[in-house]
This record gives sequence, C-alpha cells and structure tokens, in this order.
Amino acid sequence: MKDFEGKIAVITGGGTGMGRELARQLVSEGCHTAICDIQKDPMRETEKRCRQEAKPGTRLTTHECDVSQEDQVAAFCAAVKDQHQTDHINLLFNNAGIGGGGSFLLDDRRDWDRVFSINWFGVYFSTRAFLPLLLASREGHLINISSVNGFWACLGPSVPHTAYCTSKFAVKGFTEALQIDLRLFAPHVKASLVMPGHIGTSISVNANKILGKPSIEEMNSDELALLRERLKRMLIPTDEIEDEALRELVRQNRDDFLAKAPLTAAQGAQIILDGVRNEKWRILVGEDAEFLDQMVRQYSETAYEGSFVEKLVEEREKRGNSVLELFLPKGE
Repeated sequence: MKDFEGKIAVITGGGTGMGRELARQLVSEGCHTAICDIQKDPMRETEKRCRQEAKPGTRLTTHECDVSQEDQVAAFCAAVKDQHQTDHINLLFNNAGIGGGGSFLLDDRRDWDRVFSINWFGVYFSTRAFLPLLLASREGHLINISSVNGFWACLGPSVPHTAYCTSKFAVKGFTEALQIDLRLFAPHVKASLVMPGHIGTSISVNANKILGKPSIEEMNSDELALLRERLKRMLIPTDEIEDEALRELVRQNRDDFLAKAPLTAAQGAQIILDGVRNEKWRILVGEDAEFLDQMVRQYSETAYEGSFVEKLVEEREKRGNSVLELFLPKGE
C-alpha cells in the first residue's frame, strides 16, 4: 500500500496526539477516514483541523466510543459501514491508549483495570470488529500501537508502570502472533507493531481525565498529600516543598514532557505511515525506542537492575543529548 488516496482508514483515539496527526496526514492525502475517541471536545478539534487540510472529496467521520466496551466498538463499526457506505476498510490504527495504574501492589485496582481495558481490550475489540472489513478489502493493513514499555516494563528502576506495561506487552504479543496467522490465512492483510518512545503528546493529561483524576490545579490538600507519597516512591523528595511550589513542579514536568520530547506527534505519525508504506511489521518510533530496544535485547538479564540504568546514563553522555531523559532517574 504505497499510497493512501482513495483508501478507507479507521483510527481509534483520534482526538489527540498521534491519532490526530495520523488523521490529518491521511486526509491530506485523500484517504477517507473515520476516527473515534471518548473525549468529544478534542475530537471536534481534530475534525476541524482535518476538514481544513483534507484533499477535496475526502470523507471524514467522527464517532464517540469507549473502546474498552465491546458494544460501543460494534456500534462504531456499524456506523463506519453506514456513513462511509462500505463493506471494507483498508487501514485500522488501534491507537487509543492511556497511562496510569502504576503499582500493582499499592495503587488503585480500578485505575489498573481501566488502563488495561482501554490499552489491551480496546485493541482486541476493535480488531475483532473491523477485521472482517479488512479481510473484505483487496489490500488491508492492521496497525497496533504498543510502546517501548512493550519490551521494557518500567519507566526506570524507581517507577513501576505495571498496568500500562502489561497492556503494551499484550499488544506486542498479539501483533507478533498475527504475523503467521495472517500470512497463512489472509496474506493480503498485513499487521504492523508500532513501538514509540518519548513522543510529545498529552497522554498524562488525557489519562487523568479518563480516570476521573483531578488536575494538579484542582487537587485539594489530601490529594496533594497522596501525590507527595507517590513522588517519594519515585525518589523525588517533596517534604520541603510548599503546596504551590509542588503544583508548579508538576506543571513544569507536564509541559516539558510535551515541549522537550525528541519527536512531535506529527513526526511520530509520519514515521508510522512510512513504515506502513514499506510494509514494515515492526516500527520503532524515535531514536530512544531504537536504542532501548537494542539495550534490552543485549542486556536482558540485567534490564531491571541499577547497572542497566548506569549503561543508559553512559550512553546519554556519549550522545550529548537528552534523548533518554524520560527513562533515567530524576537525580541523574
């Protein structure tokens, strides 16, 4: 599938981040596109931008859908068939995902289950629903978004990230298993596994909204106290920091995650689409993703030890940049 003009694409989580950028780039090439999201306002903004940039004659539809709910995914699929008047699609981007549910031992099970349900069951339900439409096409491509946390299950030695990592490992295993399944029984449909590193998106802000968590500006004193405890577990001392200074610290980290990312969401989307054009089944997005992949493979026995992080620090110094900053201890 060297070009996307005239094709039909479905994107979950199209309201923000790489989902929005995938939609923008696809419609600009004349690819008819259907997006879904659980958040209405961001999806409206995606729609506005897409309509401004779409090639004339390109269809775009938007759909409210919680991908963790199979009945809603089925309704989304039915709406796509109806509104696009089609019995097939060519591209399915399982992009919807959130962070959260860090510690299996200490954090709220409801958060853990919610994160896992969106990140894994969202992929599973969407693939179940839309695979018949991919099979009905002359050429189809399934694109599942995992993460570097689909091969390295933490954010460093002091930051457990269990729900997110477990879900992304599941996406990775599922997509790899489909390589043989599709090759044997549906060779006209390809599957790609996407593993982004640090991309400039608002994933943490979106996760808080979907999990019903207050923003840092909305936190009361009890909620700030819980935040202090979580930061202590990450080896970030906060005892001497006043509440307002703590709020500013969190705001700054949030802004830096977006502004100082090695890649923008638009750049990440471009890498993904280039990978699809070249039929790459494994698409690493970002220099940090490529490097971490190499390091975890090379040092698998020590990947969760302090010595592994020391090697990352050494490599950062060699490179002379902050490409690995997200994965290193804050004290480094």
